[in-house]
Amino acid sequence: MKLLLHPTYLPNIATFAAIAQQEVVWEAHDNFQKQTYRNRCYICTDKGKHMLNIPIKHVGGDEGRQKYADVLMDNSYPWKKQHWRTLETAYRTSPFFEFYEDDIRPLFEGKEASLFEFNLKAVEIIGDCLGVPLASERTGKYELSPKDLVDTRFLVEAKKEKKPDLESYPQVFEERHGFIPNLSILDLLFNEGTNTLTYLKEQSLDFLHD
Repeated sequence: MKLLLHPTYLPNIATFAAIAQQEVVWEAHDNFQKQTYRNRCYICTDKGKHMLNIPIKHVGGDEGRQKYADVLMDNSYPWKKQHWRTLETAYRTSPFFEFYEDDIRPLFEGKEASLFEFNLKAVEIIGDCLGVPLASERTGKYELSPKDLVDTRFLVEAKKEKKPDLESYPQVFEERHGFIPNLSILDLLFNEGTNTLTYLKEQSLDFLHD
């Protein structure tokens, strides 16, 4: 059974575990909602859990009715440069940052405007690092209760997300802040490197069916 997922910004570990273990169909016809993982992710810096947020261009006054696939990133603000600088500062001492740096950096140098397509490109680049191909199938229309798909679109929720039971791994600032679970996949990649895919495939996906 295939999973129905939203493309999210530098997906969290629970979402990428699902991508690594199951076939995925991308939801391409939903409305954009603020305060979700569509345009934010979390990493760990020397100050603890830190949010990276992509600024977007809102159309008209009815922001909630904008289609996710139509949302444009606000590139008048140098957020890509800022996000990369933050990632570099946070992870430069991690074991595998330099190993993947040249693969990840181009994501923050392009001129993409579409948030949806940018997020898919990020998943593709990270997937290439892991040897996980990007799923190409997208929905043809929005369905509240999709047939023949496991609806895991709830993973996009940042405010009321479920707490998946994920194994711990060494983190750069663990001695200072303790282990912080379910950060962006980049936290796992920069800390675990070539062991990342093995880690993802060993995680339980029980949280998808709660």
